[in-house]
Amino acid sequence: MPSSVTLSKSVKMPHYTILFLFSLIFLSSSHASVQDFCVADLTGPDSPAGYFCKNPANVTVSDFVYSGLAKAGNTTNIIQAAVTPAFVAQFPGVNGLGLSLARLDLAPGGVIPFHTHPGASEVLIVLRGYITAGFVSSANTVYVKTLKKGDVMVFPQGLLHFQVNAAKIHAKAIVSFSSASPGLQILDFALFANDLPTSLVGKTTFLDPAQIMKLKSVLGGTG
Repeated sequence: MPSSVTLSKSVKMPHYTILFLFSLIFLSSSHASVQDFCVADLTGPDSPAGYFCKNPANVTVSDFVYSGLAKAGNTTNIIQAAVTPAFVAQFPGVNGLGLSLARLDLAPGGVIPFHTHPGASEVLIVLRGYITAGFVSSANTVYVKTLKKGDVMVFPQGLLHFQVNAAKIHAKAIVSFSSASPGLQILDFALFANDLPTSLVGKTTFLDPAQIMKLKSVLGGTG
């Protein structure tokens, strides 16, 4: 039988019951002290833990509203696509909440190249057109599907993924991230838009030096 303590002459309560009650009291008091929000103070430094909180006395409803996703992004560029972010830097109200958004606009032929978000998983919702989207698992298994209006696809955190306009009309989507600062690294830019020597790129990718130099010239790389 479990050990017990005597609360009165007639009532005995097991030790584990007392510990459970104390844990409930502790959790209740800790939740009561949690801040409702932490609007980012964008005048201060960013860090892995996020921005410092803005003084609550200076917080207004505008901190919790963002209209930047209403306007289509400029798709007149090399990828014929645009990403309009609503991350913490643009939308300070999401600071500390573990979420953010972005809008994708893809002209016919548009593509969001292979990229990864080191800090977040992603959910994509197609609002217009057709988008072929996919990701590659750490086992190099490819998961790809052409999505239509209303379809939703999830991309697990850190995995390489892409989106391509699959029709001859403009496509539009909204994406949601599980972080206020999901981070972004585009594979093509990581390889060809910097000063990594062509010889090293060739050794690690098995590409022909002439092709590497051509891609570097297109994306602004050197070396």
